[in-house]
Amino acid sequence: MKEISTEELLNKIDELAHVIIDVREDEEVAEGMIPGAVHMRLATVPERLSELNKDKELIFVCRSGRRSEKAAEYAESHGYTCTNVVGGMLAWQGSTVNPE
Repeated sequence: MKEISTEELLNKIDELAHVIIDVREDEEVAEGMIPGAVHMRLATVPERLSELNKDKELIFVCRSGRRSEKAAEYAESHGYTCTNVVGGMLAWQGSTVNPE
């Protein structure tokens, strides 16, 4: 599984070849998400994985990078191309939006 820093992600945020998946809990996401990210709590990844496009790179993010690493490992074991955001939202310096 690949890893990406928050700075690298910020530089490629507008690319269409990936989907950012935020695996934090609802109360964490309420504090703000990366614009365009999809919220999918870690516990729901196994049941919701089929909602995601296998043709796109999945970039997983959480608070610090541990839960997103688990989610990325799981998705990768099911044939998805995955990347984990090292440092997670604690390291994110870009803008955030409130979830809808």
